[in-house]
Amino acid sequence: MRRTAQLLAAIALLGACRDEQLPTRIQPLTSPGHTSAETHNGELATLIRVTTPFLRFETAKRAGWSAQITPCMASPEGGMGFHYGNTALIDGSARVEEPELLLYEPDHTGRLHLVAVEYIVPYTAHSRSAAPPVLFGQQFKQNDTFQLWGLHVWIWKANTRGLFAPWNPQVACGLAGGMTAMSH
Repeated sequence: MRRTAQLLAAIALLGACRDEQLPTRIQPLTSPGHTSAETHNGELATLIRVTTPFLRFETAKRAGWSAQITPCMASPEGGMGFHYGNTALIDGSARVEEPELLLYEPDHTGRLHLVAVEYIVPYTAHSRSAAPPVLFGQQFKQNDTFQLWGLHVWIWKANTRGLFAPWNPQVACGLAGGMTAMSH
């Protein structure tokens, strides 16, 4: 897992140094000349590139991820942190380069650290009874509490449960101080 994260970071840095742009749209998994692993690595490199500026919460806020969607979320399975949304992107579509939510974990000083992104598609845009949306070759999961489809990507903090797991045992809300923690 650590080696994969290092490889993806290197891909993103190399891509930023080239004149060519990294792919920004989802490529069909069966496109000629691309294996699914190549496609997913390209998509993950794109995600790293577009979210790097948001490692600083203030930058994310200024760029539109200013709506606090949830308090710091924790469960016996792990944590998610605070969900901050860019409401202009919650339009019923899922694009690699435009995650609707950024997830931040608080530290003991109250500073927020980007740990993951979440792509969401409301049931009003994609029926609960329809086939799940797919991104990175992963099916979105139903979230009836919030009436949406969701897909987490733990791109900035390793998750022993997997890159696309909903909860991360390495994320905690205990340091949120006076901020409210919530589980679902």
